[in-house]
Amino acid sequence: MAERRVGMARVLLVALTLALSGCATGDDTEVVLTIRPGSSFREAADSLAAHRVVRFPRLFGFYAARRGRDRSTRYGMYVIRRGASWNGILHALQTGEEIMNRVTIPEGWPLWETLPVLAKTLELPLDSLEAAVRDPALLARLGIPRRVETTEGYLFPDTYDFPKGVTAREAVELMVRRFESRWDPAWDARLAALKQTRHEVVTLASIVEKEAVKDAERPIIAGVYRNRLRIGMALQADPTVQYALRQRPGRVLLRHLKVDSPYNTYRNPGLPPGPIAAPGLASLKATLFPAAVPYRFFVAHPDGHHEFRKTYAEHLEAIVMVREVARRDSIARADSIARDSVARRDSLARTEPSPTPSPAPPR
Repeated sequence: MAERRVGMARVLLVALTLALSGCATGDDTEVVLTIRPGSSFREAADSLAAHRVVRFPRLFGFYAARRGRDRSTRYGMYVIRRGASWNGILHALQTGEEIMNRVTIPEGWPLWETLPVLAKTLELPLDSLEAAVRDPALLARLGIPRRVETTEGYLFPDTYDFPKGVTAREAVELMVRRFESRWDPAWDARLAALKQTRHEVVTLASIVEKEAVKDAERPIIAGVYRNRLRIGMALQADPTVQYALRQRPGRVLLRHLKVDSPYNTYRNPGLPPGPIAAPGLASLKATLFPAAVPYRFFVAHPDGHHEFRKTYAEHLEAIVMVREVARRDSIARADSIARDSVARRDSLARTEPSPTPSPAPPR
């Protein structure tokens, strides 16, 4: 009798599972969930239940096991409808059709750093992405001057979840739309007050982004550059030279300042033709609302914070002071390393066992 009850229960369980497996609801709500590498199917089922994609995770696991589809899950980030059938969910987990590709683009990255990352993550040809950022219609929509050939500065730095199979044009369009959504329409009135175009603000913001390490200094750096622009002084921004040379951040030497490029702000007064990187929201705001400061010069400490000065003579004194501080810090670090090395050597000497004396030779 007991065996018959167990058999009936199994039949009912199978029947219930089969009934649930084909039932799709009208809920088109999409949820984003991640199936981590190394997760068991049970963990995947629990995650689906936590996001209310399946209501009965144990039954769902039982159904997948009976169909032999619980051992071929593809890991990744998925977008799945809450109303999907169990068959549809299993198909997505096995084929990866609903996998999203997450990409994070940091503030201050130029296109020549951004595009290779997109190409690798999204499995897209690099030349397709390069063509997409040169789309004339997109450049015109953004108000980019004709002398500028790409959407440099307008692929907003952020974290993106790209759907599987996204094209190069779709990826670039999504990132440009993110920039457009972050641009506050109220800022257009501010442009008139500054007597600048949006493109000019984005260009200056990209320089501020590359110069600033401390958030509190962004409005001050923006104010210094506006002071230089107002009096017709060259911006003399090292990051623009590095951009012209496709050089990563580092020391800019005197020979670098001779590079023949419209982006060399040591040789060309005013703003460069376009942005040199993708500015984040903080740099855009700092450029639109710079600090009212009297400074025209600044020099960076090794840790990234700056000394700001009004006159060139004061600036030269600040350079000497920064170099002396850096020299003292370097000596202090070397002394600290030497002391640590001696301390480790002494510690090892104390912990090592004393050598066992050799037995005396027989007489």
